Amino acid sequence: MNLPDKLKYTKDHEWIKIEGNIATVGITDFAQKELGEIVFVEVDSLDEELDQEEVFGTIEAVKTVSDLFMPISGLVLEVNTMLEDNPELINTDPYREGWIVKLSNIDSNEIDTLLSAEDYKNLVS
Repeated sequence: MNLPDKLKYTKDHEWIKIEGNIATVGITDFAQKELGEIVFVEVDSLDEELDQEEVFGTIEAVKTVSDLFMPISGLVLEVNTMLEDNPELINTDPYREGWIVKLSNIDSNEIDTLLSAEDYKNLVS
């Protein structure tokens, strides 16, 4: 299982990477394997301020549909438009090309509530 140490994780299987005042969010390698073939991603929260753990979209796989939850509070600044035509990028490259949203106006105090790679590994093991 691929779990980059520099990222933070949620119990709902999202990852977050903080770079300055921008955060990039996606789902973990574990989550994409559990979901199976990703066929559609819908994010209807562009330009919205959302709270930590609030739903920001859905992800659809061949066998199920799952909600996507905000790892930390922030403004949904950007949606990965490559996923419109290539949702399978989440399966093939969940931590780079398969990112889902970028956030601004993030609440950096909430970062401490997230899981480290080791904590997340223990959660899913």
